[in-house]
Amino acid sequence: MRFAFAGIDFLGDVFETLLARGWEPVKLFSRPCDGIYDFNDVTVARARSLRLPIQMSRILPADLAGLKALGCQALVVAGYPWLVTGWERHVPFAVNFHPSPLPMGRGPYPLFQAILDSHPEWGMTAHRLEPAFDTGAIVTQTRFSLSETETHDTLLAKCQIAAKEISLQLADDLPRLWDEARPQGAGTYWPRITQAQRTIHWAGSVRNVMRTVRAFGSIEAFAQIETRYVYVWEATGWEEPHRYRPGTLVHKHRRHMVVAARDGFVQITGWSPYAPGPARSK
Repeated sequence: MRFAFAGIDFLGDVFETLLARGWEPVKLFSRPCDGIYDFNDVTVARARSLRLPIQMSRILPADLAGLKALGCQALVVAGYPWLVTGWERHVPFAVNFHPSPLPMGRGPYPLFQAILDSHPEWGMTAHRLEPAFDTGAIVTQTRFSLSETETHDTLLAKCQIAAKEISLQLADDLPRLWDEARPQGAGTYWPRITQAQRTIHWAGSVRNVMRTVRAFGSIEAFAQIETRYVYVWEATGWEEPHRYRPGTLVHKHRRHMVVAARDGFVQITGWSPYAPGPARSK
């Protein structure tokens, strides 16, 4: 099947899986990335090796007409921020990969919230593109369990593995899956995470502090330790009665810092200084 891919390295394995299954690419649509949290260098390099046309701006009606002229049969979207509409007159199939068990968790990036809310199960969904984000009929979906110690990084890996499994299904049986797609019905929309949600609150329990650290992982949570502001990506904690004010720096050894929470202590072992400038957020 001739296809165009719209995405970045976040779900770039979808692109690779379809190629390995014999699908023929006609174009790559990507977007500018910050090189800190978002990357597209691997996907772009792959497209260049295949001598594909590459577009870094939003897909417009003229671009969809161009896909039709190229004989494109499917537009596959995975990690693309712009809404694509009006495709129906130009390509037979258009699907989006979304990292949640839709209809729960619609929105730009629900992985953080999944851990903050301690969901016991998560999933990856491929759905038809509709005029509203993440609302199209479900073409295929897979679900998996989450552990009590789940981190952003392990959840991301699980989503990426699930995306490869789904892309294999699409590669082998897209027309049938498309015809049997089931409407989502009512769902929930999760907006972009806020700075407050990303911030460690020392007045909370050790359990809550560690959940925040785990929810952001290598993307980093934000914390104030006395007068210092830092990004945190690794910590351990333990419950223990004490008389310290929450947020007090109780102990420091080299780069490790022990900070008091409401009901115990958290040892921060992976952190970097806060640097004012462009917002570091997903």
